[in-house]
Amino acid sequence: MLVSAKEMLNKAKAGKYAVGQFNINNLEWTKAILQTAEELKSPVILGVSEGAGKYMCGYTTVVGMVNGMIKELGITVPVALHLDHGSYEGAKACIAAGFSSVMFDGSHYPIEENIEKTKELVATCNELGLSLEAEVGAIGGEEDGVIGSGEVADPKECKMIADLGVTMLAAGIGNIHGKYPENWAGLSFDTLDAIQQLTGDMPLVLHGGTGIPADMIKKAISLGVSKINVNTECQLAFAAATREYIEAGKDLQGKGFDPRKILAPGVEAIKATVKEKMELFGSIGKA
Repeated sequence: MLVSAKEMLNKAKAGKYAVGQFNINNLEWTKAILQTAEELKSPVILGVSEGAGKYMCGYTTVVGMVNGMIKELGITVPVALHLDHGSYEGAKACIAAGFSSVMFDGSHYPIEENIEKTKELVATCNELGLSLEAEVGAIGGEEDGVIGSGEVADPKECKMIADLGVTMLAAGIGNIHGKYPENWAGLSFDTLDAIQQLTGDMPLVLHGGTGIPADMIKKAISLGVSKINVNTECQLAFAAATREYIEAGKDLQGKGFDPRKILAPGVEAIKATVKEKMELFGSIGKA
């Protein structure tokens, strides 16, 4: 059964570790992440962007697949199904479809409008027992066509949004989605520290977890980051393993063209990546 991300993130914040949000794109992706979480006894958050939701034939399809897998695979660890960078309409659609957690990204609105829309979603989520993530200060890079350059959030605005009663807060601290450029300045730990001082026990979220050096990730966790989003890294690992299989001509041997065989190395690569991240985040054995 899907659970809200609230309890797992509060525990992570108190225990100085982070829970990974791993974005899903299809059945193989979902299965690989769930099996790894179960094997390592780690809580996990499955992230779905609006684009990936559309690709997987809509949110009800995603909910059906994830619920079915939890049951059929005998998953016992806490699993949250979370909308990533949701619009206001997207958040409402995911709530209706049966997601257990949503992110409303109102960072591109004026702060007043971000507050107004977030407030309304807080009331709905509280009523239904779902967790809600809000964002202040756009995260850089490209996410479903929305491009940001790694902005740094205003800690006072973060407090204003945190005070509305959201479960977790994503704040831009110079992080970006996708691959980091050569001239990236690194995370702004001063900003993170200032945000943490003002938001207290609230779990903070780090987007764009791919490519941030391990020591920076550990420092961010020590400063209150309790949820870290990983997407690009799994995609790169999957692509590399699939390329290797095809380039070695394995699809031309025997029944090597069977899609289950073609996708198997990519699935193993995702599992290895997820395991590596769970070790780094400190969530293993915390379920």
